Amino acid sequence: MASMQTLIHPTAVIHPDADLHPSVQVGPYAVIGPQVRVGAETRIGAHVVLDGRTEIGIRNQIFSGAVIGSEPQDLKYDGSLSLVKIGDDNLIREYVTINRATQRDEATLIGNSNMLMAYVHVGHNCIIENQVIISNAVALAGHVHIESKARISGVLGVHQFVRIGQLAMVGGMSRIERDVPPYMLVEGNPCRVRALNQVGLKRAGLENQEQVITLLKKAFRLIYRSDLTLKEAIIQLAELPTNELVDHLRQFLLSSSQQPGRRGLISGRRAAASEV
Repeated sequence: MASMQTLIHPTAVIHPDADLHPSVQVGPYAVIGPQVRVGAETRIGAHVVLDGRTEIGIRNQIFSGAVIGSEPQDLKYDGSLSLVKIGDDNLIREYVTINRATQRDEATLIGNSNMLMAYVHVGHNCIIENQVIISNAVALAGHVHIESKARISGVLGVHQFVRIGQLAMVGGMSRIERDVPPYMLVEGNPCRVRALNQVGLKRAGLENQEQVITLLKKAFRLIYRSDLTLKEAIIQLAELPTNELVDHLRQFLLSSSQQPGRRGLISGRRAAASEV
C-alpha cells in the first residue's frame, strides 16, 4: 500500500492538526484547516479548500475548486464553532460551496450517496438527505431541507426554509419559494405542481410499485384535481389504504401548511382528473 506521503501532493497545505485517514488522497494546492476530519478513501481534488469544523466520511470524491466549511453568509454569524458534516459516497463536483451553520454546535448536513454538480451552493444550516442529485448552478439558501432521492434540475434558486420532499422532481430554471411535496414534479416561474413524478417513482425500485403508484395517483387527484380544499384533501388521504409513501405525503402536507416557520406549499393547477 502506498504511504500517506505518496497520496498527498507536495503543494497541498495541510494543517498538522487536521485528521486525515492514511488512505485519503489530496491533490495539488489543496488547503485543509486544523479542525477538518476526513474518512478513508476520500479523494480531494486540486485547489479544494476544507475549512472550519468540517467532518467528511468515507469514499467521497471532492473535485477541483470546491470550498467546504467556510463561514456562513449570514449577518447573524458571530464566529461560533459551527459545523459541516458530510456522510459517505458523495460526489461533490467542481466549485461547489458548502457553508457551515450559523449558531454554535449547529450543523449543515449532507447525507450519503448524493451528487452535487458543478457550482452548487449549499447555504448555512441546510440538510440534504441521501441519494439526492442537484444539477449545475443551483443555489440553496439557508435552512433548506431536501429529502432523500429528490432531483433538482439546473440553474435555479431555492428560498430559505424551503423543504423539498422525497422523490420530488424540480424542473430547471424554476423559482422555488415554497415547499415541494414528495413525489411531485414541479417547474416554472412562478413554480407550480404539474404532475406526479411517475418516472422517478418507477426508477426508484419501490416494492409493490404498481400498487404504490396507483395509490399516489389517487392522492394526487384528491389534492390537485378535485374541488376539495387542502384541509379536506388531507382528511381524505387518511382514508386511503395504509401505505408508507402516502402517509409521508399526508404528514408533509400537514407540517407544511400548519407548522410555524414553514413557508407553505407550492400551488398546483386545477384540471380534469383524466389527465393523470
